[in-house]
Amino acid sequence: MKRLTIYDIKRLTAETSPKYFDRGTLKFFGQRMSDFKVSKCDDGRYFISAPVRMHGKQVSTSERFFNPVTNTLE
Repeated sequence: MKRLTIYDIKRLTAETSPKYFDRGTLKFFGQRMSDFKVSKCDDGRYFISAPVRMHGKQVSTSERFFNPVTNTLE
C-alpha cells in the first residue's frame, strides 16, 4: 500500500469528518492543505499535523490520527 498524502486523507474522510478540511475551517485556523505534515505510525495509523495561525502568528498546532481502517480522524 502506498503512503497516503494529506489529499488522500481529505478524500477518505469526506464523509466521516467533512468539516475538518473544509475551506472555511482551514481559513479560520490560518491553514492551507500544504501546511499539513503526514507521517505513518507503526500501528498503521497516520499522524497529521499543521500549525494554527491567528493574525499571522502560530499559536498552536492541530494534531490528529487518521485511521485507514475506519477512515476516521481520532
